[in-house]
Formats: sequence, C-alpha cells, structure tokens
Amino acid sequence: MSISTGPAGRPAGPESAADRLGTGVAFPFVPDPGTGSIMWSSGAALVRQSIRLILATQPTERVMRPTFGAGLRRYLMDPNTPAVRAQIALDVQAALQTWEPRITVTSVDVAPGEDPAEALVTVRYVHVRDLTPDSVTATVPASGTAGGTA
Repeated sequence: MSISTGPAGRPAGPESAADRLGTGVAFPFVPDPGTGSIMWSSGAALVRQSIRLILATQPTERVMRPTFGAGLRRYLMDPNTPAVRAQIALDVQAALQTWEPRITVTSVDVAPGEDPAEALVTVRYVHVRDLTPDSVTATVPASGTAGGTA
C-alpha cells in the first residue's frame, strides 16, 4: 500500500517518522499546487491515510487484491442499531488487523452520529515501531433508523 521510496530531502536525523512508518504517494492524487509534482505523505499521516483507505474500500473493488478493505458500504441499508454497530466494529477490527501491519488496534468504538443515517467509527491504535498512540474517526452510512446508543 505504501511506496518505500520517497521524495529527495527526507528529514535527516537518527530516525524520523518517515523512516519508522514509511513514505508514500498522498491520496487523493492531487498535484502539489506550487510545483505540479506528486504530493507525498509520510509517517503518522501515511498510516492514517492507509486506515481511511481500508475503511473506504469494498472487497472485490481492487482487482489484484480482491479481499482488501473493510466492506463497510454493505451496512448502507441496515438500521443504525447497537447490533449493527457492533458488527461494524468487528469488521473494522478484522480488516485493520489483516491489512495494516504498522499498527495494533487498541479499540474500535462505533456510535450513532448526529445524523441518524450515520455511524461514527473511532479507531484508537498504537504504532508498532515506536508505540505512539493515535486515532482515526470516520463515518459509515446506515439506513437512518435510530436504534439507541452503543
């Protein structure tokens, strides 16, 4: 998912975040407005980007990796109930464990959003290489039937 080579002039020092967590092409692919070259992402930002891509991708969406992704769009027509949110949490945990080896997930919380048609997924994790904690929050669409709290 990440590209091991990056732009010239990476930070010097004993070991930078880019060295520990990698450097890759930034997503979405948008050229740098100043230079017109490809933008790069590295360190913790690259890991957060990778997690968001895993959560947003459906299995079979990528031809060369048909099992890649969390498959959260399958919950689009399901009610926003505690049982559905618990299943979303299990799917997120399994997908991240399979596809993101740079982290250890410490918790996945799925709560109803302000809009009844959304569930908020908060993933808390630590980076394997340096044990620094981080988190990512994403929204998952649901049918809109409010079903209580998590």
